[in-house]
Amino acid sequence: MTERPALTPQLDRTRVMAILRSADASGLPAVARALASAGVTCLEVTLTTAGALDALAAIRAELGPDVAVGAGTVVTEDEARDALAAGAQFLVAPVVDTAVVRYAADRGVACYPGAWTPTEVSQAWRAGAAAVKLFPASTGGPAHLRQLRAPLPDIPVVAVGGVGIDEARDYLDAGARAVGIGSPLLRGADQNPTPQALESLVTRARTLLDAVGTTARPGEATA
Repeated sequence: MTERPALTPQLDRTRVMAILRSADASGLPAVARALASAGVTCLEVTLTTAGALDALAAIRAELGPDVAVGAGTVVTEDEARDALAAGAQFLVAPVVDTAVVRYAADRGVACYPGAWTPTEVSQAWRAGAAAVKLFPASTGGPAHLRQLRAPLPDIPVVAVGGVGIDEARDYLDAGARAVGIGSPLLRGADQNPTPQALESLVTRARTLLDAVGTTARPGEATA
């Protein structure tokens, strides 16, 4: 196997991936600026958003190297190729497609494929995933994550799908390396990025980071 790419540094440091999914991408640059100002520096722009790749490129150019911007809902090699050409620094998928994972790994790019069962998690890891996205996490909740990690403690997991700000710490306490949060964080700011909406977004982002920051990483002792 090609050498496994490292976890995206901004994700590893903050333990939060903000998922930017919207009907169209017009409001995403403003949302990205607000999130970055709050300290959320790992941003996923989903390919189901109209104009996603143009927005991804614009956000990367504006926010610079301190913010990692990746593409989400990448389910084919062609989409992976297009995302990397647009400047995506990591790839996220809702499923385990080993061809996509290997395509990213061969290029030194972190890929986070979605899995739910132990077999899928193991398959994604063997293909070269930087970490495995537990999706949809809320279907089984933190209890499922805890049971999943018991036989697979060395595979880092990012909990995504139905994870709210108030639940983030529960998933981290259950062993998640990080969490991915979309609509509970954005709450429509992407569609109506008014100053008030963006200010509220910053507040929610800081609340999330505060909660996550008090939780030990897997294998670490709490303070």
